[in-house]
Amino acid sequence: MVKTTVPAVELDLSEPPEVWAQGRSTHGVRSLEDRFQLPRLWSLHLYGYHADLEVDGVTHQVAPGTVSLVPPAAAIRYRYRGTSTHLYAHLKAASGTPARGRLQLIMSPGAELPVITDLMESAVAAAAFRPERTRADIWGVLLRLADRPAPRRATTPAHDHVVTAMAYIESRLTETLTVPQVAAAVGISANHLTRLFSAEVDQSVVGYIRRRRIDHARRLLASSTMSITAIASAVGFPDLQAFNKACRAVTGQSPRRLRQGPAD
Repeated sequence: MVKTTVPAVELDLSEPPEVWAQGRSTHGVRSLEDRFQLPRLWSLHLYGYHADLEVDGVTHQVAPGTVSLVPPAAAIRYRYRGTSTHLYAHLKAASGTPARGRLQLIMSPGAELPVITDLMESAVAAAAFRPERTRADIWGVLLRLADRPAPRRATTPAHDHVVTAMAYIESRLTETLTVPQVAAAVGISANHLTRLFSAEVDQSVVGYIRRRRIDHARRLLASSTMSITAIASAVGFPDLQAFNKACRAVTGQSPRRLRQGPAD
């Protein structure tokens, strides 16, 4: 059956969790179904796709920009609709009522999505050389999710459209993105989406996409040995010239200079 009411989960957030694994994983390539259990670990996922997530026989819907937090030992089954990529962390933490806020099995970060995405990306990038940073980043994700504002009885359509657009953009940063494409995914006109971004984000849609790509590029420049050309491709730029131009426009510096870090 499909669950309409999302169950709460209890997790002790008084200290950072112990992170046992983290990464970016792609599924739905060879098989459209996965089944597994993590006997002693919590499973935290940030999704970039639509799928059915079945937990202990109850089906929930996940979508780009949503987060799941599944307790240890739960029977997990995914049914994908095609190639599906998500960020994940498997962690050990004590069960217990959080001091503040709410955690649920399925959550929407809302306007916090870009920050939570950055923390998840940072946790993955730091794992090899700064595991303490990974723990802190995942802890930050959980605290932000727990501190989400209470659901509003009456939603603001403008705000909801922008959040939906952000989720769509985050899940497709490496692809070619146009304003009409994003607007169509949200279900409004390109002109209307442009006006909403100007009012809610104080930035154009194109400017927002460019900034988010450069945010990801800065992380890769600082934490990996990937070539600058490879990073340009990984964050959705068609060529090195376009990447250099965007990087200078957003940060005032070239990619090479950003990789070198602050001057002494």
